[in-house]
Amino acid sequence: MKKELPACPVETTLLLIGEKWKVLILRDLIEGTKRFGELKKSIGTISQKMLTQQLREMEEDGLVSRKAYAEVPPRVEYSLTEDGFSLKPILDSMWAWGEQYKEKLKLKSDLY
Repeated sequence: MKKELPACPVETTLLLIGEKWKVLILRDLIEGTKRFGELKKSIGTISQKMLTQQLREMEEDGLVSRKAYAEVPPRVEYSLTEDGFSLKPILDSMWAWGEQYKEKLKLKSDLY
């Protein structure tokens, strides 16, 4: 069953990646395939339960693919789908904006 998407494209994008953790997961997976533990370590303050939930939602939405290997201990890897990777320009813009904003604040604080 497909979820009902909002009429507004911006709202649709926010529905899919508007949560803080999802953007950070995307940021890490843009670099390439990662295991669960690598994602958890890179993101830092996210709980295991929340990371699992976010990854499942992103998989359902077609942004992330999950590959499980029949090994002992089990190994699971996550990577971006084509749709997930298509969000890279948005993340690049967010990165650039954040850099400019931090620099602007630094310049303001240097004046005082």
